[in-house]
Amino acid sequence: MTQEYVFDVAVLGGGPGGYPAAIRCAQSGKRVCIIEKKELGGTCLNRGCIPSKILIANAEVLTRAQAAAEFGVLVGDVSFDYGKMVDRKEQIVSKTRRGLEGLIKENKIEVIRGFGKLVSSTEIQVSSDDNTSSIVRADKIIIATGSEPKMINAFPFDYEKIHDSTSLLELRTLPESLVIIGGGIIGCEFASLYSALGVKVSIVEMMASILPMESQNVSSFLMKSFKKKGIGIYTNAVVQSVKRQDDRVIVDLAGQGTLEADIALVAVGRSLNVKGIGLEDVGVDVSENGIVIVDEKMETSVPGVYAIGDIASKWWLAHVASHQGIVAAKNTCGMEAHMNYNAVPSVIFTDPEIGTVGLSLEAASKQGFAATVGAFPFQALGKSQATAQTEGFAQIVVDRYTGQILGAQVVGHEASSLVAEMAVAVANELTVESIAETIHAHPTIAEAWLEAAFVAMDTPLHLPPKVQK
Repeated sequence: MTQEYVFDVAVLGGGPGGYPAAIRCAQSGKRVCIIEKKELGGTCLNRGCIPSKILIANAEVLTRAQAAAEFGVLVGDVSFDYGKMVDRKEQIVSKTRRGLEGLIKENKIEVIRGFGKLVSSTEIQVSSDDNTSSIVRADKIIIATGSEPKMINAFPFDYEKIHDSTSLLELRTLPESLVIIGGGIIGCEFASLYSALGVKVSIVEMMASILPMESQNVSSFLMKSFKKKGIGIYTNAVVQSVKRQDDRVIVDLAGQGTLEADIALVAVGRSLNVKGIGLEDVGVDVSENGIVIVDEKMETSVPGVYAIGDIASKWWLAHVASHQGIVAAKNTCGMEAHMNYNAVPSVIFTDPEIGTVGLSLEAASKQGFAATVGAFPFQALGKSQATAQTEGFAQIVVDRYTGQILGAQVVGHEASSLVAEMAVAVANELTVESIAETIHAHPTIAEAWLEAAFVAMDTPLHLPPKVQK
């Protein structure tokens, strides 16, 4: 007998887009369910953002301990236990997931376990692992099924020697060497992490630089930093094959020889979870690249059916999915909300960190703005000198005529936190004068924004004339 459920709103997927949408709907007095086959929290909490950042935090502590003598702190020989690092990661993820489960329960949201497939604009069939099925009926549906690491036929994962980002996080012992195919965000974060832990790392990227989506000076800065750390970088490189040979992995580069390592990570994109969930059956329009077509309210071509997160955005970021979820929730509940992507902050947790928001100088010029940039190096900041974190810079992209802040980029210690100030500035269309006229606490790294604003206004304060642009 098929069990039937009736709700006001059904959310298909319990990741960083789905569960905020469900909570907002529940807070508006709606009867809500989340349909989820795997763990609540999705990829971000369980297999991506959080576990990788925990390991990165472990590596940061190791790096600082290794530099303790510079601060007059004598700690002797520094070593680490990677197994215990992994244990810490798993403990924090489990604790966070339990907290999320409690939050969902407190909001009286019902969780229905299984794989969901739309059978109409108001019905979802749920197939459970025990081979039972149920029907969920809801006035509104929010689809938040996310994405998974992309499988490349030329070098398929075996999860022993050739890994995706998920299986790499599950390793309990470190390899001596690692080849990373793909120099995007995921590839660079893992390169930074494993290099800090003493692994010999090589990055293979088919474009002219790593982080090809970032401004040229940002990607160039990180490339130079990586090379100083001993990370091998092969750009304009096409991978023909990745093969196992005994206990090694051989990566064949077209016209550039081969690379050999203990294991390989394939980090060349993600695959959208849109197959088999009934989109075509109910008439939801999907673009050629698999992205679900939505309007600024996150509503699909089928009234009452919404889509959020990776499957409905060019921004594959957890915080974008969360915001989309809130927008979709408000609209399902009779309020009106719209998505605006002009001020999406993006953070890359490499060493040094990278934070960006809005337009780069190249993008602004391409869009027709008379753009200029004001930049300030961390090495000129007192706080950076005090903490021995002098690598990096902050820059503001400004419209020459109006002074409006079009975007900003920061590379260096705490870039992930520093970018928030510029996200507020871009989102609210502030001018560079608004930053210059705001008192920034001293000594802080955030002073870099104040100084960059001065430079953009051609009134530098703490830069010698020869450094001025």
